[in-house]
Amino acid sequence: MPNGRAGAVALCANSRLMPDLPSAFGEDAFGRRAEAAARFFGTPRYILGQTALVIAWIAVNAVAVGLRWDPYPFILLNLAFSTQAAYAAPLILLAQTRQVDRDKAASDQLEAHREEVATRMQEREAALKAETDELKALLKSNTQLTQQDKELTEKIEALTREIHTRLTAA
Repeated sequence: MPNGRAGAVALCANSRLMPDLPSAFGEDAFGRRAEAAARFFGTPRYILGQTALVIAWIAVNAVAVGLRWDPYPFILLNLAFSTQAAYAAPLILLAQTRQVDRDKAASDQLEAHREEVATRMQEREAALKAETDELKALLKSNTQLTQQDKELTEKIEALTREIHTRLTAA
């Protein structure tokens, strides 16, 4: 599954390849941004950014006496994670659903292509068989004509000898 900006670009490219697919997010700007966000949640950049934010949050709240807006046990941080999870989970599930639909459409397209190729191959094999049979028939006919030609040539030769013998005998 693509991720980050590259994933969003690949997603847009897939959407253009299969425009008949209904979108779980819609085809509007919100839908595209929502799917891009859902795809971003699994990227290393997001995980590292979130880790840095949590470390900074805990460090500021543990060290800075005057800036403690969320003292230990970091209830506000827990609330932020819960809120983020509440929004991220549906976006991720919808992105997966949409990807499954694209995968199914691609699989169906591939299967249709394979069937079309198989049909063409069968037609081609039938045409080759018919042509081969026709060539065999022509070869057989040619062989028969060659045999007839040989027989006629021998008869003509025999008749020519007979005529020659009669003319020389007379």
